Amino acid sequence: MEDEVRKKLYEFMQSRRLAVIATAGKDAAPEAALIEIAVTKDLEIIFETTTATRKLPNLRVNPRVAIVIGWEAGQTLQCDGLADEPQTRELERLRAHYLTVFPEKASHQGWPGNCYFRVRPYWARLSDYDQPRRIEEYQLAPGPSSPHRSNWWQSILAGVSSSSSRRPKRVD
Repeated sequence: MEDEVRKKLYEFMQSRRLAVIATAGKDAAPEAALIEIAVTKDLEIIFETTTATRKLPNLRVNPRVAIVIGWEAGQTLQCDGLADEPQTRELERLRAHYLTVFPEKASHQGWPGNCYFRVRPYWARLSDYDQPRRIEEYQLAPGPSSPHRSNWWQSILAGVSSSSSRRPKRVD
């Protein structure tokens, strides 16, 4: 990935502290939760959670996640990525970074069931809904196979209507 793109995504992500993460467990039931995030220059998204949440068991059985960051000024970043629960030295490195962003959370380390997760995004869409609208997609790394992403939004931005086959059928 180009350094300019990496810098743009990093600046957007690190300037925000809240995100919504979507997970799914064994039964594929979706779950979304608000999380506080810290981001490294390698675009690793770090957050903490506890064993009392639904997302923790979901992440342990299915590491695929979707994250939405931001909405200020009509700007948002969507990411698809893989989550992991770092251990040993990697955990220490990521926890130290998280605590530089959220020093008030240092006491959470002693909480029963407190865990840290990292998400490595493999796809991102940066959207700016102010006029003129701008949407940029980036393949950041190889990711799990997923359904073909249609660029439906390109026709909206270009002012072209969707094909009639995609319009809902009228029911009388």
